[in-house]
Amino acid sequence: MSFMNGDPILLVEDNPDDVTFIRRAFKKNGITNRIVVAPDGEQALALLLPREGAPPRLSVVLLDVKLPKIDGLEVLRTIRADFRTQTLPVVVLTTSNEERDIVDSYRLGANSFVRKPMQFTEFVDATRILGLYWLLVNLPAPGPTNGS
Repeated sequence: MSFMNGDPILLVEDNPDDVTFIRRAFKKNGITNRIVVAPDGEQALALLLPREGAPPRLSVVLLDVKLPKIDGLEVLRTIRADFRTQTLPVVVLTTSNEERDIVDSYRLGANSFVRKPMQFTEFVDATRILGLYWLLVNLPAPGPTNGS
């Protein structure tokens, strides 16, 4: 089975091994959306909130918490503060299991908090569920980054 909703997925992740892991898991699950990678928070914000023009259309942002330059929670805070991206689906996808990160993520407007499984088979299962929900089941809010 192969599925996509057309728009790319933004993966904000600084660990190249995790990027490879995520790409492999998506491919194994037939998720064919293009994956755009931002290796730090600064690059993610430059992509999401360009000085000129509209932000790119995206299906979902997969956001790590621990990032260089600008951390994931600050990226989330900035996304939610800008009218162009405030309804963009953001899934915090991280190895952190700290209660503070979970609470802060939701307080700042994350749509979901997912802890990265350590085993590849578990990660394949998690990405299948994420893909099915965010790319097929969820109806995004109309807006500049969600297809209007």
